[in-house]
Amino acid sequence: MGKEEQLKPYTARGTDAPWYRGWNISEEERERFRKISRESREAKARALAGLCDDPKHPIPTPHLNPLELMPELEPNGLRALSLFSGCGGLDLGFDRAGYKHVASFDILSETGEVLSTARPNWVVFSGAEGDVTQINWSRYRGQVDVVHGGPPCQPFSQAGSRSGAEDVRDMIPHFADAVLKIRPRAFVCENVLGLTSKKFQGYVQENIFDRLKSYHILQFRLEASHFGVPHRRRRVLFVGFRRRSDAERFLEPQATHDPNGSADIDLPPTMGVRKALGLSDIGFDSISPTLRSGWTGPRNTTSIVNSAAAVKSWGELGVWPHGVARDRQAASAFVAKNGHYRLSIQDCMLLQGFPEDWPIEPPVYKALGLIGNSVSPPMGYAVAKAVATALC
Repeated sequence: MGKEEQLKPYTARGTDAPWYRGWNISEEERERFRKISRESREAKARALAGLCDDPKHPIPTPHLNPLELMPELEPNGLRALSLFSGCGGLDLGFDRAGYKHVASFDILSETGEVLSTARPNWVVFSGAEGDVTQINWSRYRGQVDVVHGGPPCQPFSQAGSRSGAEDVRDMIPHFADAVLKIRPRAFVCENVLGLTSKKFQGYVQENIFDRLKSYHILQFRLEASHFGVPHRRRRVLFVGFRRRSDAERFLEPQATHDPNGSADIDLPPTMGVRKALGLSDIGFDSISPTLRSGWTGPRNTTSIVNSAAAVKSWGELGVWPHGVARDRQAASAFVAKNGHYRLSIQDCMLLQGFPEDWPIEPPVYKALGLIGNSVSPPMGYAVAKAVATALC
C-alpha cells in the first residue's frame, strides 16, 4: 500500500475508509432519524431568523478562566517540539509552563490555522507539511529538549476500531521514530486508557518500551478534573528520560483540585459545569462527561454525547449537548425543546480547559472535533511542570 493510500482514511472522510462502521438500522428507523434531522434544521432556521417563540436564555458570563489554572511561568530554558499537535492542548500547557516552542506538526490543515492564529510567532507545519511520516527528524537533533504529542487515539479507543497496529491511523511507531532521531532529553506521549488494556499489552511493550529502550520510561494515568478542568477526561501518559538521574527526579503530577469537593481533602474544588459556564443555580452541579469528537471518525456531528450515561448526566445538569451552536448568541436564540441550556463552541472550549480567545472557529463539527481530540491544557501544563522540575 502506498503512502498516499495509507493516509487517505486519516486525512479524508468517506465510507470506503477501512475503519468506517455504518449503522445497521431498518429503513423505518432511518426515516425517523431523517425526520428528526429535518425538524431540527427547520427549528434552527426559524431561531436564527428571530422567529423562535420560546423565551431566549440569557447569555451567561463564565466564572472559570482556564488561564488561572495555568499561571504563566518564567522561561525555564527548555525547548519543546510538538507532534500531533491538534488545536494545541499540550502546546499551550508547555508554553504556559515556560518552555520555548521549537515547532508543531499536525496533518490537519485546520490545526495549523488555529495554532498560527493563536501564536503567530510559532513555527507550525500542517497539512502535507505536517505529515510526521515524511519528516527528516535528524535536523532537530541538538535543538530539542522535550518532544511531546498525543498520537491519534482511535486505534485504541472504544469509539474507534480498536485495531491497533492494523489501523492506518496508528502513529505511535512514528512518534517513537521521531524521538529516536531527535534524541531529546525527555519525551511525553499521551493517549486513551484503552491503550493500557490487556489487548494492547504486547503492542505497548514492543512499540514504546522496547523501541525506546534507551530511555527510562514511566507510565501513569491522569484525570483532567483533578487539575481544575470541569470535564471527566482520563488519559495515560508515557514520560521518558534519556538519563536515569532525570527519571529518578521526576514526580508524577499531583492533583491541584478536588472534583468531588470532599471536606477531608485540602484542595480547592473543581467547578461544576453550571458554575464554570456562569449558569443559574438549580441546586445541582457536577463536572461534565467526556466531550465526544466525531470529526475524524465515521460521522460528522454537532453533538458531544458518546453514551446513554452521558445523555443522562447532561440532562441532570440542565444542559443540551446536541446541536452545539457556533457561539453563545446563537445558542441563546435556538432554545432546546426541553428548555435546557444549549452549549456553544466557546462553552466546549472552556469545559476542555482552553481560554475563550483560543481561535477555534466554526464550522461547529470541525471545532468540536478539534476540541474533543485535544489534551486538556491544564493537564498538559501539570505534566510540563513536572518534566521541567526533573530536567532542571
